[in-house]
Amino acid sequence: MKTWNAKTEETDHKWFVVDATGLRLGRLATNVANILRGKNLPTFTPNADAGGFVVVINSDKIEMTGDKWNTKKYYRHSRFFGSLKEKTAEQVKATDSEFIISEAVRGMLPVNKLSKSLINKLKVYKGAEHPHAAQKPEAFVVKTKKG
Repeated sequence: MKTWNAKTEETDHKWFVVDATGLRLGRLATNVANILRGKNLPTFTPNADAGGFVVVINSDKIEMTGDKWNTKKYYRHSRFFGSLKEKTAEQVKATDSEFIISEAVRGMLPVNKLSKSLINKLKVYKGAEHPHAAQKPEAFVVKTKKG
């Protein structure tokens, strides 16, 4: 008996909406990365793009535990000497809250040939409105451990 493997062309890529209001960044990012890879499906294949699309709304209402808003740093540089820039998570949230979620999800995806196509299936929006209503996305509820 042969083992069946999913192919990218044969899979049905569903759309999901995740509301980030009051969710912790790490728990949200792991759930979104699992949907993008297709690990929530019985037809999961590690070397194929079998996951769905994810729309994250209300990215400006994400939470972090402890003092991470002030201690977590985001770095960028232009590869010239002395050009290293750093911002705290609070500063990044004030200017571009979508970046925080997309970078957290990118860090939880595998580093291989699929990673670029997987991160392109993630859509993050600051408010509650998104332009993907025509795809009829399903609501995805992230289970939390608050308490």
